[in-house]
Amino acid sequence: MSALPFTALACPLDGAPLQRQAVSLRCPEGHCFDLAAQGYVNLLPVQNKRSRDPGDSKEMVAARRRFLEAGHYKPIADAVAQAVLACAVPGRTLTCLDAGCGEGYYLRQLAAAAAEARPLALAGLDISKWAVQAAAKRDLQDARSQAGASASAAPSTTWIVGSNAGLPVLPATLDRVLCMFGFPVYPEFARVLRRGGELLQVDAGPDHLRELREVIYPTLKPERPASRSAPPGFKLLGTDSLRFQIHVDGTAAIADLLAMTPHLYRATAEGRARAAALSALTMTVDVRLARYQRLTD
Repeated sequence: MSALPFTALACPLDGAPLQRQAVSLRCPEGHCFDLAAQGYVNLLPVQNKRSRDPGDSKEMVAARRRFLEAGHYKPIADAVAQAVLACAVPGRTLTCLDAGCGEGYYLRQLAAAAAEARPLALAGLDISKWAVQAAAKRDLQDARSQAGASASAAPSTTWIVGSNAGLPVLPATLDRVLCMFGFPVYPEFARVLRRGGELLQVDAGPDHLRELREVIYPTLKPERPASRSAPPGFKLLGTDSLRFQIHVDGTAAIADLLAMTPHLYRATAEGRARAAALSALTMTVDVRLARYQRLTD
C-alpha cells in the first residue's frame, strides 16, 4: 500500500483544522493535543466522556486481537476491503475512517489488500484508549520492521481516541467510513463524508454465532428484522449477506470469542460456565454488509 497522511482531523473543541507541529497537533486557536509515544492522539475531551475509562477494557482488546489474528473473520475483512476498493479511482488517494476501529484488524487487512496504484489515507478511531493504543503500537512495530528499526519510522495509519458522537474530522473530507459491528451515528457519518462518499456498515445477521448463543442462553430471542431503508442523508446502494463456518479449538480461544462480544455481559453466570466447559465449537458466522452513499445536499 502507498500510505499517505490523513490530513482531515479537526479540533474536538472548536472544529478547526488540526495541523501537525513536531509531536503535537494544534488548531489556529491554540488547542494542543500531544501524540503518544505509540503514535496515536487522544481527541476525546474529558467533558465528553460518560465514564472514566470508556469502551473496551484492556483485557477485551487483547482477546479480540488474539481471536482476529487467528484468521477466523478473514472473509469479513476481505469482503469489506473489496467493497472499499471496488469503485476507487486508480492513482487517486482514497481517504477512509474506521469509526470504531478496535485494535485495528480491519484497517490492517484493508491496507494489505490495496495495491500501490490505490494510495490510501487511513484513520482508525475508537472510544477505548486501550484499543487505539494496541492498534497504534502494532502499526508502529510493523513500520519499524519495514524500515529496518529506523527511529524515524511512523505508523501508516492515524489512530485516534475519540467518539462517533462527535467525530474529530473536518466536514466533507472522507471517501469511505467503516462501521464494523459498531455504534453508527449517521448524522456524523454524513457530515464527514464527501458527496458520493460511502458508508460501509457490517452488522450481525440472525444466525451469527448461533451455536455459541444456544450454549449460553436458555432460549434465543426472536431476531428483529433488518431495516431495509437508508438512514437520513444516505441512499442504500446494496446489501450483501456473508455466511461461513468457523471452528474454534480450545477453551482459551472460545473464551476470547466470548470476551469480544456483548454476550459476555448479557449471559448469566451459568451460561458463561457452560461456555467455559467447552473445548471446541463449530459456529456459523452470519453478517450483513450494507453500503450507503451520502446524498448530495
